[in-house]
Amino acid sequence: ANRESWSWREDDFSKARKSLEWKPLSIERTKGSEILFGIAPCSLALSQSRRDLFRLFLKENSGSRRLVMSEFVLQATARGVPVHHVKRRELDALCRGQVHQGVCLEATPLRFKSLEEAEKPDLGDEESPNRQLIWLVLEQIQDPMNLGALLRSAYFLGVDRVVTSQRNSCPLTPTVSKASSGAMEVFDVYSTDDLRGFLKAKTAEGWEVVGTVSQPEDVENVPVISCLEFQWNKPVIVVIGSEGDGLSLETQLLCHRMLAIPPGRALHPGIESLNVSVATGILLHSICSQKLKHGD
Repeated sequence: ANRESWSWREDDFSKARKSLEWKPLSIERTKGSEILFGIAPCSLALSQSRRDLFRLFLKENSGSRRLVMSEFVLQATARGVPVHHVKRRELDALCRGQVHQGVCLEATPLRFKSLEEAEKPDLGDEESPNRQLIWLVLEQIQDPMNLGALLRSAYFLGVDRVVTSQRNSCPLTPTVSKASSGAMEVFDVYSTDDLRGFLKAKTAEGWEVVGTVSQPEDVENVPVISCLEFQWNKPVIVVIGSEGDGLSLETQLLCHRMLAIPPGRALHPGIESLNVSVATGILLHSICSQKLKHGD
């Protein structure tokens, strides 16, 4: 009888523990909301007016981050956003185990802007004939970590606009915002369902369209130069292709030139290319450093 009673208690304990483990998932989400996570995305989302904000969740007993958490409470109070202090496992459940740094924010998603919503850039013909504009165009970037890293580099290096292809591209998710270190919260991202029509139109307006390639021998009918040789003398669009396949052939043929990054050593087969976001950072820096030298 004792053994039976013990096994029942153990079973009961196990059920109770399971119910505690699942409890965090009972936080009901506002319809149509998503959970942002991480200090930079949540702080920037609170400071901007680009999302509707519902609730801020902060980790109880934050210890070394107490000052940061009190800043969050001030930010949320100023915006009229309710603050909930919760256990770490509840935050883990809210953002499905991502690295939240003790902060989650329930908010409406950010959407791509359509190019029709974009203000026409001022090429500054009268005031500044050498106005250097640089746009980054992303064709079928599907990995949210890569998209976030690309947005972070584009924002940091001074890219004027980012445009993605609608088809086969990653949406603007909380993971993208975290990988961008919050740049997605302050930087508009545009989208087009007719990438080739867009590139043709920009060419007709006098822009230079440059593609990117890791294997120069793979390109036909478009001149390939080192990014170090590129001279920036008119508004420029840098087009980046998908992680696996690079630029589609149709898009390549709309480029005036292709840029390659010269390697610093003889490369072993199989490691001849760079991660797409790293390569883009190098190419953008190579071009944008000319803006710093020449000024506007």
